[in-house]
Amino acid sequence: MVVADLMGAVTFNVGPGKVVLLPMVWAILMATALGLLHRRLPGPLSLDTGLQFRAAAILQPALLLFVAKLGLMVGGSLPKLAAAGWALAFQELGHFVGTIIIGLPLALLLGIKREAIGATFSVGREPSLAIIGERYGMDSPEGRGVLAEYLTGTVFGAVFLAVFAGFIASLNLFDPLALAMGSGVGSGSMMAAAAGAIAAQQTPEMAKDVMTFAAASNLITTTVGTYFTLFISLPLAVWGYKVLEPILGRTTKATVHAGDVTAQDPGASVPALSLLQKWGAWGAAAALTILSDWILYGSKPVDTLPGMLIMLFAVGVGDFLAKVTGRKIPAVCWVSLIAMALTSPLCPWGAQIIAITGKINFLAVTPAMLTFAGLSLAKDIPAFRRLGWRIVVVSFAANAGTFLGATVIAQFFRH
Repeated sequence: MVVADLMGAVTFNVGPGKVVLLPMVWAILMATALGLLHRRLPGPLSLDTGLQFRAAAILQPALLLFVAKLGLMVGGSLPKLAAAGWALAFQELGHFVGTIIIGLPLALLLGIKREAIGATFSVGREPSLAIIGERYGMDSPEGRGVLAEYLTGTVFGAVFLAVFAGFIASLNLFDPLALAMGSGVGSGSMMAAAAGAIAAQQTPEMAKDVMTFAAASNLITTTVGTYFTLFISLPLAVWGYKVLEPILGRTTKATVHAGDVTAQDPGASVPALSLLQKWGAWGAAAALTILSDWILYGSKPVDTLPGMLIMLFAVGVGDFLAKVTGRKIPAVCWVSLIAMALTSPLCPWGAQIIAITGKINFLAVTPAMLTFAGLSLAKDIPAFRRLGWRIVVVSFAANAGTFLGATVIAQFFRH
């Protein structure tokens, strides 16, 4: 992570646009490389499979710190978000319809059969795995499709969206806030990568608005978006498959039959953390965030520590409420709501909390989180490799579709 921070952002031109590679992209790439090369590295640097599963266990608590920062940004901007009106409300439909419009026809043309439904009805995050698993079972073609999308998004999603969103933003075809709303695809790391690449090309004030609208869109996608996925996009994908498969469908080596692929559950063997271990994970993520803020933006640790303590408070209370409610409402929702409440206009200390937590740069939170993500990915590469290159192309198309679909709808309502 420190090496990634020291490398900083790298920008290069591609045709009429440009690509911005931020430190968080270097962090996930270098961490994944360390995991893949663990057998060739000396003892202290060798990250065996056990340590990779441990990194996966640490990643989830670390993500809550990221969610807290998002909530703090959203709460202080609720009036501005309300003024966005229909743009923010209807862009959510574009997130899910866009994956199908672009991803499904391409999957059929490449010879992918019912796996295409699981791979293109959504961007394939954890709620999508649960929906497909309950409806079809993970050993079904649909289950293999959503698993492939999950693995592709986990391995390459943040990198792809950072490059793609940054390139689209550089073309100046869309309002920056419409692009920001398109970034909220339902994955914290993918949203951070896309929104960060967009924000890096804006003025400091507009960059804050970009991150705020992206956070709000992502929050909507992870909450209300689950119902969109279940009741709109999945039935639409099933209907689209029935209509388009006789027209576009092909039988190639990409057609996967039952028993040809042994699916690997990405959550298998991830150890459960005790409360003390959770606090250790939160503390490590907090310390690394403060370090990144210092390296990247010159923020003094003594200035960012109070804001970090507020973020840790939101995380701790949110996790506690999730536990006492039997996890019926996940911790990510509780943490978001608490953080939003702390900086909302209804909170008497909202302005002070905004000033304190605002000293922590949003982009400083992401390198640590994506480092843990990268360290945990190498264990999934063998299962991912068996699914072939075609599903990677389809996943990229679905991710591009969800970003562009939401951006176009948001642009329409903003103008």
